[in-house]
Amino acid sequence: MGWDLWLVRFDRNNLACLLEFGMLSKRSSRRSFIKTSAVAGAYLIGSRAFASPNPPSVIVVGAGAFGGWTALHLLEKGAKVTLLDAWGPGNSRASSGGETRVIRATYGSGRIYTQMVGHALGLWREYEQRWRQRLLFQTGVLWMTGKDDSYERASLPLITEAGMRYERLSAADCSKRWPQINFDGVSWAVYEPDSGYLAARRSCEALLYGFLKQGGEYRQAQVTPGQIASNQMQGIKINFGEVLHADQYVFACGPWLGKVFPFLAPSITPTRQEVFFFGTTAGDTRFTDKLPVWSDDSKVQLPGFPGNHWFYGIPGNHWRGFKIADDMRGAVVDPTTMERKISDQGLAAARAFLRLRFPGLAEAPLVESRVCQYENSTDQNFILDHHPEAENVWILGGGSGHGFKHGPAFGDMASDAVLGTKAPPAEFKIERLLKSSG
Repeated sequence: MGWDLWLVRFDRNNLACLLEFGMLSKRSSRRSFIKTSAVAGAYLIGSRAFASPNPPSVIVVGAGAFGGWTALHLLEKGAKVTLLDAWGPGNSRASSGGETRVIRATYGSGRIYTQMVGHALGLWREYEQRWRQRLLFQTGVLWMTGKDDSYERASLPLITEAGMRYERLSAADCSKRWPQINFDGVSWAVYEPDSGYLAARRSCEALLYGFLKQGGEYRQAQVTPGQIASNQMQGIKINFGEVLHADQYVFACGPWLGKVFPFLAPSITPTRQEVFFFGTTAGDTRFTDKLPVWSDDSKVQLPGFPGNHWFYGIPGNHWRGFKIADDMRGAVVDPTTMERKISDQGLAAARAFLRLRFPGLAEAPLVESRVCQYENSTDQNFILDHHPEAENVWILGGGSGHGFKHGPAFGDMASDAVLGTKAPPAEFKIERLLKSSG
């Protein structure tokens, strides 16, 4: 039945439904009923309760932040979706794994990312209420800067433009508010009261269960792209040779994108990153409950450790200790076979930073550690575009650590692109990477 005919029938057949849901009172006029019917009809068109009898079929490969949210939004917009992942959502190899991820709006001149954070914050709140799980922890984010503050100054008008709040604090102001931090070398800081951190692995699991509850299909499988002919991918192979077919294929493979599609290998390079969790004194909440998420962009130089270091951290971190990580890019790695053991040098650098910036934790013991990876694109922008040789294949990637916060907004954007309702941003096109790689 076509949508035009369905809308005609909706006016006559759904009076009882509208009464039941409180959208129309028995005393309403016919004019108000027609108006309410139109509003309700527009809403129900987007729900699976009145899905098209021939919905487009989509296979999404990768159940991390980008793939998982894209699959969910596709499902909610009426598509038939199968989600595949080699090891499962939030697994130990995945860039979406681990306990926590930062969510913040300070993005320099990157307007699109600040706008996406504003959109994502609303979606995170909506879905955690829907799933009845706390996923967003609004502890605030403190972004420290040094002499070169161009990145931070460029951020401020865009944060305002996105409708988010911030405070510009001097180093003296910061010292009064957070005396447990040594602000030597810090010029000033941006404080975002509405930002904080996200429960990463928990969010991936909640997302999968929400997807399944709404009728999506999930399978754990190793995927091999199928042959491309006449600008179309002819299915995909999983596990032991089984072939799956769909109208559209979405590959959100994180650090594995360069392996799945070798032409992207020069543009997506996984690097080894180390994360440390230090134990605080029993009962001492100065470095947990009484601190925001923080990032130190003051270009710290540590004796014995070359280069400028950019550390960030998440206090509390689900009671796993004081999380700290260096944003400097590590060695190029294979995310499948990499041994995930921390290095003595990385641990020593983290301790040196603690002595400088958090002297009260100078002697804190290491209680946990994690080795993950970044997989930024060469120009740091996301990827959301067709495969250059296949119109029915979409490639999503370049999210790395900072992509997690954008997941709900990026998935909304990607699902619109896949369904053909809205073109993706020019900044996310693959063409710009192919040109830069020669």
